[in-house]
Amino acid sequence: MPDLRQNPATKEWVIIAKERARRPDDFAVEKPKEDESREEKENCVFCCGNENKTPKEIMAYRAFGTKPDTPGWWVRVVPNKFAALVPGGNPKRFKEHDFFRHMDGIGSHEVIIETPEHDLHIATMDQHQVEEVFLAYRERYLALSKDPNFEIIIIFRNHGRSAGTSIKHPHSQIIAAPVTPTHVRHRLEEAMRYFDDEGRCVYCDMLAKEKEVDERVVLETDNFICFEPYASRSPFETYILPKVHQACFKDITENMAKEFAYITRNTLRKIDKALNNPDYNYIIGSAPPQEAGGEYYHWHMRIVPKVSAVAGFELGSGIFINTVIPEEAAKFLKDIPA
Repeated sequence: MPDLRQNPATKEWVIIAKERARRPDDFAVEKPKEDESREEKENCVFCCGNENKTPKEIMAYRAFGTKPDTPGWWVRVVPNKFAALVPGGNPKRFKEHDFFRHMDGIGSHEVIIETPEHDLHIATMDQHQVEEVFLAYRERYLALSKDPNFEIIIIFRNHGRSAGTSIKHPHSQIIAAPVTPTHVRHRLEEAMRYFDDEGRCVYCDMLAKEKEVDERVVLETDNFICFEPYASRSPFETYILPKVHQACFKDITENMAKEFAYITRNTLRKIDKALNNPDYNYIIGSAPPQEAGGEYYHWHMRIVPKVSAVAGFELGSGIFINTVIPEEAAKFLKDIPA
């Protein structure tokens, strides 16, 4: 019989389709090659030597004495040329026809170019380079969090065409927005409701229970834990949480950012090897910067490999069907060497 499971942090229901369950290694399918021509590689706007093809850099980690927007960098942050939100404008909200609400699309949309090397990604970079990327996440998050117009800041990475990437060169993105999207607000409100009822953070309780049960834990370090959630919405959906309670990503220290880079890289290396370099998205979800230090929420990363399709039932009901039992996915990944 199928199993209906509820995520205690979001109250979302998921169907674990046991009778339709597939073996975890069934998802290591042959991917069509996404070959690039030599010309496409040479014209990549994110490659070293093509700095003049991007907007002017916001910050970079670069060799001493090299100038902005020139070679010599190993991590570079630039405004997104096709930004979803842009600085400036009026933060006030208006009504049109005394009914429809709107406001200027103010915000920030930045690209973190993760390395000068065109054909790498997080799972194949060396550890030090991934640490530098995550330190850049921290630096830009702290800078953007100082703007009182920004309600929410989201860091995300799209890997592969089915995950939404249009440029192969390794990069992440960070968007600061003046409004909190409904599905993010839902997660915040459910965590707040749990705290009101129990007096504890639901993610702290989830983390403790996953350690106690020890059926879905994939990796663990001194300060972080990686596991397949009890109510995984899709095959190999993976959470990474700091063990110490932190509501907002701005609270992460430099040393913790390096350790976060370590467990993320090793998790993605396992997924890369197990599933033949699947397309994926990862997202760092956090309480708003104004609520840093809060007790009810707990920032975390969600990794979502794109190995199954969302169909009509999911779109119509909001209930996802997962054909891989999370306990089996965790055991499978745990046995893969990083």
